[in-house]
Amino acid sequence: MLEKLFKLNAKNTSVKTEIIAGITTFLAMAYILGVNPGILGDAGMDPQAVFMATAISAAIASIVMGLLANYPVALAPGMGVNALFSYTVVMKMGFSWQAALAAVFVSGVVFLLISVTGIRKMIINAIPKQLKLAVGAGIGFFIAFVGLKNAGIIVTNASTAVGLGSFQSPVVLLAVFGILVTIFLVIKKVPAAVFVGMIITAAVGIVAHEAFGVSVLDANGLELMPALPTSFISTNFEMSAMGSFMDGMGELFAVPGAAFVAIFSFLFVDFFDTAGTLVAIGNRIGLVNDKGELENAEKALVADAVGTVVGAALGTSTVTSFVESSSGVGVGGRTGLTAVTAGVLFLLSIFISPIVLSTAVSAVTAPALVVVGIMMAQQLKGIDWDDMVFAAAGFITVVFMILSYSISNGIAMGFIAYTVAMVAAGKVKQINPIVWALVIIFILYFGWLI
Repeated sequence: MLEKLFKLNAKNTSVKTEIIAGITTFLAMAYILGVNPGILGDAGMDPQAVFMATAISAAIASIVMGLLANYPVALAPGMGVNALFSYTVVMKMGFSWQAALAAVFVSGVVFLLISVTGIRKMIINAIPKQLKLAVGAGIGFFIAFVGLKNAGIIVTNASTAVGLGSFQSPVVLLAVFGILVTIFLVIKKVPAAVFVGMIITAAVGIVAHEAFGVSVLDANGLELMPALPTSFISTNFEMSAMGSFMDGMGELFAVPGAAFVAIFSFLFVDFFDTAGTLVAIGNRIGLVNDKGELENAEKALVADAVGTVVGAALGTSTVTSFVESSSGVGVGGRTGLTAVTAGVLFLLSIFISPIVLSTAVSAVTAPALVVVGIMMAQQLKGIDWDDMVFAAAGFITVVFMILSYSISNGIAMGFIAYTVAMVAAGKVKQINPIVWALVIIFILYFGWLI
């Protein structure tokens, strides 16, 4: 049955290899179970319910990816886009989390539609590759900043806007320790380094509790499992029950310009992050043909879109393909059985939720945010810094994401800067009409804000 489903022999792999790869991928991604509830909790959502939604949506999406596209790629609520959800769409733009989930749902439906039509290729070709890289890198800087801020390493300063926190704070010391340990593990190429770093940081915090006064274990998180499904259903149906869902939609589209920016931002990040991940992994395992086309790309994108729609209905931010899947590929994963294995493990992780939730505090999650941010920032190397057009667009994208504390503002300003730079360089004819349309919408949006 497994041979028929996943074509193991044709891919020169085995059940044992695929299962090991799936376990490796899960361990590399498992940090999301601790980080996502914390980030969405900042938007007012119930962390326990978000944990359940994270685990279940990751399980469903990964299994669909494995069975439909036969890709060794697992999915879960994405880093960066969850920050967009909480810190921009909810906190900055003023939407409720119900409306933000509605925006995620709409973006998932749109993604699903463009995944089964030729619109996908048109959009991909319209956005300059180096601008996509700048967006990914900018999100890396942004989530690292969020991690540093939440842990108290970076604090508000009346004179300079931001400043360095007190290193006499035990929470700050624990977070710094976690960051350095996680960086060490990543450089040493320890499997699941980010996840292991979180575990080590939590363990040190627990052991040093009496000496430093750092409360890593939250007694409120150590609840019995039977309480979790009730919490999950309660929060879930705030969005997905038809009445509340329509209320969320009504709130979202009460301000059409802001609604477009929110939906487009979710769609943009998911679309290009997914495309980049699939191409990177596809190149590594021979899924890209001579024409540069990705085998079963439409099916993989459909699986990703289904994950986003299901995730929004369950109560979490955008579900996307995880680049950490490359860790499973690195140990031999070649088929969808790797993704299915990871999906099953995400489902089983529900039963260890008290352990994960009890350690999901800023000092423990900050290292994951910072180190994943470093990994995402490495995309900057793909930008041609000798070309002022791309240097300006890339720089503006990154800087505005961080300093305006808004991912969508960074994306919008990056598009505008790119267009102005292209005009100045006498390359007006090379600007895609889709880019012009988006720039006009972004300018109108900023005018709306003013």
